[in-house]
Amino acid sequence: MNNWNYPASLALALKHMDRTRQARGKWLDSAGFGPKETPSAILHSEPGLNVRKYGQDDAGGPAFLIVPAPIKKSYIWDLAPEVSVVRRCLEHGYQVYMAEWTPAPDIGDDFGLDDYSDRLLGVCQQVIKSDSASPEIVIAGHSLGGILTAIFSGLHPELVRATILLEAPLHFAQDHGCFAPLVRATPDARPIAAACRQVPGTFLNMVSAAASPQAFQWERFVDRCLSMMDQKALTTHMQVERWTHDEFPLPGRLFTDIVESLFRNDELMRGTLAIGDRRVGPADLRAPLLSVFDPRSTVIPPQSVLPFHEGAASEMKQVMRYEGDIGVNLQHVGVLVGASAHNIIWPAIFDWLERVSCAEDQVA
Repeated sequence: MNNWNYPASLALALKHMDRTRQARGKWLDSAGFGPKETPSAILHSEPGLNVRKYGQDDAGGPAFLIVPAPIKKSYIWDLAPEVSVVRRCLEHGYQVYMAEWTPAPDIGDDFGLDDYSDRLLGVCQQVIKSDSASPEIVIAGHSLGGILTAIFSGLHPELVRATILLEAPLHFAQDHGCFAPLVRATPDARPIAAACRQVPGTFLNMVSAAASPQAFQWERFVDRCLSMMDQKALTTHMQVERWTHDEFPLPGRLFTDIVESLFRNDELMRGTLAIGDRRVGPADLRAPLLSVFDPRSTVIPPQSVLPFHEGAASEMKQVMRYEGDIGVNLQHVGVLVGASAHNIIWPAIFDWLERVSCAEDQVA
């Protein structure tokens, strides 16, 4: 007993649970629920990142960069042809790129918020500029990917044509969202990061389920039951279920930055978030801004989205409400894979982007 190292043993157990979940994901693949992704090519690769391009080389439209959350694989944006944001963007004439975050054991725990939101997205922008000759990008992010998107847009407004934030938690008041009580009740994140170095995806799943059993357990069960009456909905539900088993670990420093700088201290909303030698907040975001939120959500409630949107310095901005879908498994990803999202929300987003383009042409 004297030799028992609890943090190290916990980290080992969590990593074993990760492997078990990955094995279940492969079983779901064999059952036919794997992703059906759009053909693509990797333009650039380095530790932690692939820059992926979709569609034909001669598309010629504006550059559109997708920023997933760096906790699960990025194909939730391209799950299947009928529920693929990637394909919707291609159909509207955009040159579509993905900041595909990759698990990289060689980066250890040393990558932080500055790497993901500034340096690596800056690499994406440079690769896109070389490939498309476009100095500006439309940039869209979901959830934690939306946080990275907002930070990059605030740091580099001259590089951003428009910013789209999809259920992105940007304001962390003590009484907002299901994670707030959990963060208040827990100690500093650094010991967890130090024990794991890379915080396993299973740990993040456990934290999410503890924070909101309704959203991450009960609602998923209800959605599966309701999907039984619609084969398309059930197929999408199971494809999302397969995706939920494709998490990968967060570098320890990124985990600490998210918990301490964002969740606990709300530094982005306060305008005090330090990225390198700069500080960034909503007043720094000046590109046209569109924010999508789910008014029913307990994971990312409106109070976590709207204050940042209102505080942004963008002259042209709009809010859209997403009301949910059956067959999405997790309502939090419904805006990416839901039937009404693809029939209503995304057409409205492209209409808004067209108005942004027209406004820019008038100014020019």
